[in-house]
Amino acid sequence: MSSFSRIPYGRQTVTQEDIDAVVETLRSDFLTQGPKIAEFEEAFAAYVGAKYAVAVANGTAALHLAALALGVGGKSRVLTTPITFVASANCVLYCGGSVDFVDVDPESALLDLDALEIKLKKSPGLYAGVIPVDFAGLPVDLEKLRSIADRHGLWILEDACHAPGASFRSKAGTWEKCGSGKWADISIFSFHPVKHIASGEGGMITTNNRALYDKVSLLRTHGITRDTASYQNRDMAGEGAWYYEMQELGFNYRMPDILAALGLSQLRRAEEGLARRRAIARRYDSAFANSSAAPMIPTESELHAYHLYIVRVENRRAVYDRLREKGILAQVHYVPVHLQPFYRRLGFGPGDFPAAEQFYSSAISLPMFPGLSDSDVDRVIASVLESVE
Repeated sequence: MSSFSRIPYGRQTVTQEDIDAVVETLRSDFLTQGPKIAEFEEAFAAYVGAKYAVAVANGTAALHLAALALGVGGKSRVLTTPITFVASANCVLYCGGSVDFVDVDPESALLDLDALEIKLKKSPGLYAGVIPVDFAGLPVDLEKLRSIADRHGLWILEDACHAPGASFRSKAGTWEKCGSGKWADISIFSFHPVKHIASGEGGMITTNNRALYDKVSLLRTHGITRDTASYQNRDMAGEGAWYYEMQELGFNYRMPDILAALGLSQLRRAEEGLARRRAIARRYDSAFANSSAAPMIPTESELHAYHLYIVRVENRRAVYDRLREKGILAQVHYVPVHLQPFYRRLGFGPGDFPAAEQFYSSAISLPMFPGLSDSDVDRVIASVLESVE
């Protein structure tokens, strides 16, 4: 039996090292806009293999700024998956663009790339970009997606909120990390408490494109710069050190140094947490292999990050209720975006994306976080097997 009677589907782990890092920052001269931001950005960029990283207030802010930097506006139509959190689609609407969806692959629940190309061929020139989601921590084949995007003139905004540390194997046999910037124009991550790196709230934008990096950096802080080399008001060239310029209509999407200190501390043990997630997944895979709880097994070309561990079951509501009775707080990810009332008012509805709707009807997320003990895992396994009988 675990030390707590109920086991949630996700939970942060905060160590003494994390606490010490935050306390050190609290005692420093900077609680925001200080040196911890750049330190976290540099470390995270190195972790995913990208040239640039920009820390922001949360994952939704990251999506919004990335979409703006890519030029999303009133004439932009953008494609994404219906199996995601609503922010992946909402960010386009924030910029005045419009959203459409592509159904998911029935096995992986990732954006169906073949269906994407079929849709693009039917409407050449209609779409500006695509937002793939590394759902549950399973990486999208961005190499294949890049090829499709290039043929149809699309940019790629990778939603990698579930997938720090995940990677896929390229045609050349190399392992390509999510967020590396090699295939996507820009990528985003989240540091919500149930994510791999928990800073309370927070997000990160990564890219290899200097122009996109400069754009999101400017928009993150009200569109204001103190970079004298970029000043535009030549008539105010003689102003003193107090001077600054607002060059774009930006936002206050900054991350405080307190959260950056916590995120940086958590990043230092990211691989340890990832290894534990994968070890738990292997135990689940083995336990459910011959049961009616069907696990989602990655292929040999995918290194799953396991933000979520999802099984598909019959009578999902009954299984969900039985698990909660046993203290296993399973969750469902996600109600398809196109079925939300807001998106129904935009013209979407039941039957539009049948694979996504079928996946939703049977998917259930089991507890998955590094703090799960072996006895917790055993308890989850036993409860699931009892609940699906």
